[in-house]
Amino acid sequence: QVQLVESGGGSVQAGGSLRLSCVASGYIYSSYCMGWFRQAPGKEREGVAAIDSDGNTHYADSVKGRFTISQDNVKNTLYLQMNSLKPDDTAMYYCAANNVNECGDYWTSQLEYMWWGQGTQVTVSS
Repeated sequence: QVQLVESGGGSVQAGGSLRLSCVASGYIYSSYCMGWFRQAPGKEREGVAAIDSDGNTHYADSVKGRFTISQDNVKNTLYLQMNSLKPDDTAMYYCAANNVNECGDYWTSQLEYMWWGQGTQVTVSS
């Protein structure tokens, strides 16, 4: 089993920055895909970014150039650096993981992930 705990959410004004963290504990797999998802009220959960154990990254078009996903394997921590935040980025952000060799073309699908965190709220005001 893998446990994921997110932190770093908060309230910021448009144009501001936040860094989300996701600490993984339990059994740590050598091959994995980890992703960040978000869900705004009344909307479906959507994939934001993903990274696999080889360091390959994927981004949703809506966040390319503004968000950066990274990982610290020593600390078993996943990060999401969010810059130039917009009100449309307001959502609950979730960390997710699965023990696969790579994230693949379906990294935005919730079905591709086995473990989920409880979420951290990000609110961006105009």
